[in-house]
Order: sequence, then structure tokens, then C-alpha cells
Amino acid sequence: MGWKNLTSISEFFLLGFSEHLEQQKVLFGLFLSLYLVTVVGNLLIILAVITDAQLHTPMYFFLANLSLADACFVSTTVPKMLANIWIQNQVISYSGCLLQLYFFMLFVMLEAFLLAVMAYDRYMAICHPLHYIMVMSPGLCVFLVSASWIVNALHSLLHTLLMNSLSFCADHEIPHFFCDINPLLSLSCTDPFINELVIFLMGGLAGLACVLCLIISYTYIFATILKIPSAQGKQKAFSTCSSHLSVVSLFFGTSFCVYFSPPSTRSAQKGPVASVMYTVVTPMLNPFIYSLRNGDMKSSLRKLIWVRKIPSP
Repeated sequence: MGWKNLTSISEFFLLGFSEHLEQQKVLFGLFLSLYLVTVVGNLLIILAVITDAQLHTPMYFFLANLSLADACFVSTTVPKMLANIWIQNQVISYSGCLLQLYFFMLFVMLEAFLLAVMAYDRYMAICHPLHYIMVMSPGLCVFLVSASWIVNALHSLLHTLLMNSLSFCADHEIPHFFCDINPLLSLSCTDPFINELVIFLMGGLAGLACVLCLIISYTYIFATILKIPSAQGKQKAFSTCSSHLSVVSLFFGTSFCVYFSPPSTRSAQKGPVASVMYTVVTPMLNPFIYSLRNGDMKSSLRKLIWVRKIPSP
């Protein structure tokens, strides 16, 4: 009977950021604004890539997929948080929590994979420009993106099934605004050793592969740029990867601060606040970084918005 009581869970409680009504009103307005800006900004990037033939290149194909991942990523967590604030109800069902965990892990790892793929694309463009068109063929681009989706879908499914096998205690309060894996593991009454081992092995291997791809690609990129004799040539070569490098630094920097910070510096309040940086702020900033630092994208977005504004005669 005790075992049954432990496993028959129907819901969790997402504590979020604050219990004060006035603060919740401010948070609702803030996160609603951030969410709308994020979704609209990333959808504009996708529309620009689709409608502008000049952007039908591997780099912008990967960028469109990154924007899609960002829009889905932020939609995994923020709408539920906004709904909870609006109806003043912190409950999320057990199945809903696992579903949110699945899609959160899918899109966070998908973003890491896509950033690594984009680093390889920049490596080929700068270090091997004569072979770029031949190597980065449409078939290879589709394969890299499809493989990223499939691998991370299976990876997320594995973690979700392992989480579903755990038993949880009477305390179902999650000190977070979404169902993240670490807060859920801390609520488990059974030994989460297998879960933690899989996280360490599978998650660590996937993360290490992405980081190594980024480091190796940019090592060769910087070495190639330094060999360019003219300052103008160096600036032009670096400008083609500066936006991507900014996004990489922002995403991996904030996520590492959340998951690899010393336990002594973590708290129930700091965890959710720090998570906002890479779950909400980073997806919002990505379109701005690519549109402000990329002349082709800026021009395409300007034409896209301008055409929509001009009424037909």
C-alpha cells in the first residue's frame, strides 16, 4: 500500500517566482512581453529565409531551424507559467509535467546540436571556401538537421521514461517555473542513481560532442582568419561568424552557469531566475543578434516588413 501511495501521483505544484499577487501581475506582463517578442522575432527570421531566395544557403537553412527550435523551446515553458499566474493555480498534472520535461530536453539539446552544426558550416565556409558548395550540399544539410531532431527526440524520450519509473514522495512542490530534470530528481523517494548515470553518460557525451565541435571548428576558423594578410579581409571573414559566436557564448554561458555552478551558490530563488536567462532571454535575443549583425538578414527583414506594410493598389 505504501508503494502504491508513492507512485500514484496525479499532479505537481510549480512554485514559480513569487506568491505575492502584485509581483505576479508584474511577472505576467513581463513574461508575456518576452514571449511575444521571442515568437514573433523567430518567426520573422523563418519567413525571411523562406521568402528571400538570397537566403537559400546552408547557413540560413540552419538559422531557420535554430529559430524554429527557439520558438518551440520558449513555448514549452512560458505559456504554462503564464496560465498558472492568470488562473492563480500552480498545479501541473503528472503527465503534463513529464510531457513538458520531454519537450524541454528535446529543444534545449536540439539548440546545442544546431549551434554545433552551424559552427561546422562556418568552418567549411571560411577554411575551405572552394569546397564549401560541394560539401555542404542540400542533402547533407537536411541530414544534419534531421539527425539532430531524431537523436534528441530519442535522447529526451529515454530520460522521460526513466523519470516515469521513479517514485515520488508526498512533497510534490517543484521550486521552479517548469518541470526541469534536477528539481524532479530531488523529489524522488527512490534512488535516482540510474537516472543520474544516464544523464552523466548520455547527456555528458552529447554535450561534450557539441562543445568539442565548437572548439575545434573555431580553432581552425581563428587560425585561418589570422593568416589573412589584410585587415579588411580579416574583418570580413570574422563578420560571417560573429553572430553565431555571440549566440554560442550566450547559450552555453548561461546554461553552464545554471547546471555547473557550485551547489553552495544555488538556492530555490536563484535557480529559476538563472534559468530564465537561457530558457527565455537567449531565444529572445537570438533574432536580434542575427538581424543586427548580419547585413543580408537585416535587408531581408526590412523588405519583408516593408512589403507587408505597403497596401496593394
